[in-house]
Amino acid sequence: MMRLNFEKPSGRGLKILCIGAHSDDIEIGCGGTILKLAEQHPDCELHWVVFNAAGVRESEARHAADLFAGSRLKGAILKTFQDGFLPYIGAEVKAVFEAELKQIAPDLIFTHNGQDAHQDHRLLSELTWNTFRNHLILEYEIPKYDGDMGRPSVFVPLEKETCEKKVHFLMEAFRSQQGKRWFEPDTFYSLMRLRGMECNSSSGYAEAFYCRKLVL
Repeated sequence: MMRLNFEKPSGRGLKILCIGAHSDDIEIGCGGTILKLAEQHPDCELHWVVFNAAGVRESEARHAADLFAGSRLKGAILKTFQDGFLPYIGAEVKAVFEAELKQIAPDLIFTHNGQDAHQDHRLLSELTWNTFRNHLILEYEIPKYDGDMGRPSVFVPLEKETCEKKVHFLMEAFRSQQGKRWFEPDTFYSLMRLRGMECNSSSGYAEAFYCRKLVL
């Protein structure tokens, strides 16, 4: 299968915008890919946006952004919108996109899958596409009780060491979530192993994304 790579923009590093509804969404959905891109593009810029980072979740989000992005982190926008209520305050959420995110002018955007079972995730995906109409947008997946895993079309093979780093960072940063039965290393390894099998990754591991529009 032919592999495609990101072309470095002329005169600057790759600018990446990561959007998540909750403090651990970005890291679960595309944490391994972020680690890989940061290694491949040492001059890239990473922008972190979390819409529900209240209380201890704010400090966890900041810690995770530092772990995954490191010195490449150029900005972290952390909001305190109520979990599960984003569609009901859509105007306020959209205002964040218009006033704070559009000016970032990213080359690559990671956001939620538009068919995700969580209403907050679906809204952010919709607003991402509504705001950024001429950008490469990759929609990541989040495992959950609802069982809404689908058939993604874009795969990023990951070395096992990258997967181990991703899982280690997740467990280190999000201690408040470790009481939940699904928030376990096996959950994250299992999904990456499944996607690795689907794309015939040499390491056996990968992350997967949905892409509605891609220009070659």
